[in-house]
Amino acid sequence: MEIMPDMGKMGYDRAIVTFSPEGRLFQVEYAREAVKRGSTSIAMIFNNGIVLVAARPVDKLSVENSINEKIQQIDEHIGIVSSGLLGDARIIINKARVKAQIHKITYDEKIDTPTLAKYISDLKQMHTQYAGLRPMGVSFLITGMDDKPVLFETDPGGSLFEWKAQAIGRGVDTARKTLEKEWKANMDRDKAISLALKALKKAEKGIRKEDVEISIIDKKGLVKYKDKEKMKLLKSF
Repeated sequence: MEIMPDMGKMGYDRAIVTFSPEGRLFQVEYAREAVKRGSTSIAMIFNNGIVLVAARPVDKLSVENSINEKIQQIDEHIGIVSSGLLGDARIIINKARVKAQIHKITYDEKIDTPTLAKYISDLKQMHTQYAGLRPMGVSFLITGMDDKPVLFETDPGGSLFEWKAQAIGRGVDTARKTLEKEWKANMDRDKAISLALKALKKAEKGIRKEDVEISIIDKKGLVKYKDKEKMKLLKSF
């Protein structure tokens, strides 16, 4: 029996620089699928900061607080949470940290979050237009405390969006329903953490407390909740 080729692709998915007749870049779409298979991450703004939560399955033999944590600090006032390929995330995060330090040395001031978010988006977009490269299979929620708390999302195609609350990963649809229904402006920190954890629990069925990462960013900088502090927040999880 002869196997007919997929007429919708016809080889257009073999090179990142080739558009299909429908105007699609299949390699970018495949990278977005990698993000959809990643565990859920959520970020949301509250009255004087941002809360970040993420699901990261922890093997009992792995080293706690290892390099593969999904919530990462870029600068004193900027944090990132990812979903997708953690190897790709690590490379971009390292570049973002260098960018933040170069900015501080050059201008004697901290980099603002929109500038860093645009830099990361430009890196991703560059990987969609040169032969020999592939798109980065990771999305980020980029959060920072400038004059006010801000939240941006970047996708594998290099698109940049600003949000009040957002989720990425395999549970995005479920998490967004909860956020759209219950998020309110000027929520306090405790209510924001509670809502973020509620959305994460609905998005990641059967998630264990050990698999949850929680951080906040406020005027004091980024704080990661660990051990007893984390378990206290997860008491009713």
